[in-house]
Amino acid sequence: MSTGPVLVVSRVDDVTADEVVAELNRRRVPVVRLDPGDFPGSVSVSVRADGELSGTVVTESRSVEVAAVRSVYWRRPSPYAAPRGVGGQDARWCVEEARYGVGGVLAALPGAHYVNHPWRNRDAEYKPAQLALAGRCGFDVPPTLLTNNLDDARAFAREHGPVIYKPLRATDYCDDAGRALTVWVEEVDPGELHEGVGATMHQFQKRVRSVADLRVTAVGEHVFTVRIDGSRGLDWRRHYDALSYALVDTPPALEKAVHAYMDAAGLAFGAFDFGLDAEGRAWWYECNPNGQYAWFPPSITAPIVSAVADQLQYAGEPT
Repeated sequence: MSTGPVLVVSRVDDVTADEVVAELNRRRVPVVRLDPGDFPGSVSVSVRADGELSGTVVTESRSVEVAAVRSVYWRRPSPYAAPRGVGGQDARWCVEEARYGVGGVLAALPGAHYVNHPWRNRDAEYKPAQLALAGRCGFDVPPTLLTNNLDDARAFAREHGPVIYKPLRATDYCDDAGRALTVWVEEVDPGELHEGVGATMHQFQKRVRSVADLRVTAVGEHVFTVRIDGSRGLDWRRHYDALSYALVDTPPALEKAVHAYMDAAGLAFGAFDFGLDAEGRAWWYECNPNGQYAWFPPSITAPIVSAVADQLQYAGEPT
């Protein structure tokens, strides 16, 4: 097993990464944390004829020898930025060259185990691909329509109502004052749908009449299922103060489907969301390949943090 450092790629204010770094420090596992959004720093990496990489990546506060990295925890790095004083087309050029240069190096570290590889994270975020893969892996998926056709959207809402609208991506959205806004999951009526549907793609889904929610966090071979009660609406993220959490046993069929999905998507980590109906049936909502878990009570967060740290410390090998 490699004794090299674990590379944590994330921004400074990532509480979830903080928890994992603290656990690795407790185990005396060397950690280098960097945010590629801090670039430009100093990068000098050679590619040998046999394809191996050697050299260093340095930011304002961190340095790492690329060949020594045992594993990578790819969390939520900040966007690449141009050097101070550079603007316009030159700034855009610098940003994209940094993205494909530094980002390309960090995605090609020789022998490193990724949790998750950034390209697997990217691929796994596409909701249509998630839905298709979920169905193939045996999950119960509510009837779903992906469309920018108003007539089709209205027909779907009439046939499957009540129907909800769900954004296809957690895209940054701000008001005129620059304040961040959230596009929540909302129920829609056929009569509310208008020509704006034609402006872009939309996701409509039959509403699940849930009595509770499940957050299933998979880390390698470990699966942690948390039952969430107390939600007062369609989107439990709107009422954190009203929620209660309980770590429960994962139904065998659900666990089997989770492992099948993780293998097919090439993920070492995934945070799955389900709605639990009155009959105990878990309905698929989504899989976030880079989901949060540090907001849970410590008794729930701790074993998840430990499992992630195991993945990084032992580079994906069984413990």
